[in-house]
Amino acid sequence: MDFDYAGYFNWAADHDKRSRSWQKGFHRQLLRLHQRYIPAGLNVLEWGCHEGQLLKGLKPKRGLGVDISAKVIERARKHPRGCEFEVGDLHSAGHKEPFDIIILNYLTGYLSDIGLCFENLLQASTPSTRLYLTSLNTVWLPVLAMGERLGFCLKQAPSNWLSMQDLCNLLELSGWEVIQKRGEQLLPFDIPLLEPLFNRVLVRLPLLGHLAASVFIIAKPRAKPVLKSPISCSVIIPTCNEAGSICGALDKIPALDKGTEVIFVEGGSKDNTWEVVQALTKSYQGPLKVRCYQQPGTGKWDAVAFGFAQAQGDVLVIHDGDMTVPPEVLRQFFNAIASGSAEMVNGSRLVYPMESKAMPFLNMLVNKAFAFLLSFVLRQPIKDSLCGTKMLLKRDYERILHESPYFGNLDPFGDFTLLMGAARIPLKIRDLPVRYKDRIYGKTNIAYFSNGWILLKLLWVTLWKL
Repeated sequence: MDFDYAGYFNWAADHDKRSRSWQKGFHRQLLRLHQRYIPAGLNVLEWGCHEGQLLKGLKPKRGLGVDISAKVIERARKHPRGCEFEVGDLHSAGHKEPFDIIILNYLTGYLSDIGLCFENLLQASTPSTRLYLTSLNTVWLPVLAMGERLGFCLKQAPSNWLSMQDLCNLLELSGWEVIQKRGEQLLPFDIPLLEPLFNRVLVRLPLLGHLAASVFIIAKPRAKPVLKSPISCSVIIPTCNEAGSICGALDKIPALDKGTEVIFVEGGSKDNTWEVVQALTKSYQGPLKVRCYQQPGTGKWDAVAFGFAQAQGDVLVIHDGDMTVPPEVLRQFFNAIASGSAEMVNGSRLVYPMESKAMPFLNMLVNKAFAFLLSFVLRQPIKDSLCGTKMLLKRDYERILHESPYFGNLDPFGDFTLLMGAARIPLKIRDLPVRYKDRIYGKTNIAYFSNGWILLKLLWVTLWKL
């Protein structure tokens, strides 16, 4: 026989005052967790909103809270703080109006058909929508039972507490793709000094994360992005002292989908790179649209950001002017973005065998170390954080600029800015193996010791911020 959850939560609304007072710190932690990822001013839909404390705390542009209990919705409407609230059951219908963010905060335990509910959520989603799901970690069920007996928690309705893997499996079966999954709230109480130590540091360590009180999952709809521009892809090529490398570049860059543009951004070369770039742009007769500029500032990231600002395509990609990564691989990058398999494609030079002089052994060890540390911080696997070939949608790049102003001039390369920003939004990042070749001209523009020190500082800032 089906349980009357609406009746239970109507009853709980009149009896949970004492238990809610004990759990204030726990719910404050959940709010802070969501605020880390969800900036104010977005359109947010929360199913199972209770009295709307979490939704109101996120300060949405438009906030809609839905709950099965008429009594808690009545209370939520007394102090709406700019949000709307309505009674509804996720099993019977979903909202067809698209939202930027959908939240299920400790709701899945009370759903009779979780897969059906996940499918209904798709009606309110677009390819850029993010679903934030929290649930009780099953290892804490004995603690919850003890809390009920001691009066710290209200007597629970029959619940189906699922493991993290169970929830991820149901999401994937229902048309969602998991971006991040982990444990949060190793210490679910607001205790000064101890709370940040446990919940910002120790919870990230191997094994300890499995003991956290909450399962935290971020997912996106499995959908292809809509490309509207006549130019599908903009290839940004930052060049400095690369006159002998870029001569044949335009013959190797593939024409992608509806159209491809190539934007050379030259940055204060000591050789004749600028003259070569101008000559290539003027003489080219192929299917690509080619433009060239001189960057206004200094450094690779300044050149890339300037090129991105001039780009007309829906998809942006960086391709280094030394041509050590074959340009032909850009078709694979584009296919991963256009199919919806990835939202940022990050080149990885550390999979295929590389040519003998492409990367010295010490550089390879440093690259592997940085990639390992960055993967630990971002909670997404990154094989090669310093590969110069990266592709993403232009609209996602604009969101990174808007929502992740972390580094300023600290990151001269841009790799950390893009990867950190992608994890902050968050985007689905996928590595794509590339063949790494020897330089055919000149020397690298990287200063190993000074740039290595910059990377260490960036790692520290990344760890602190996330």
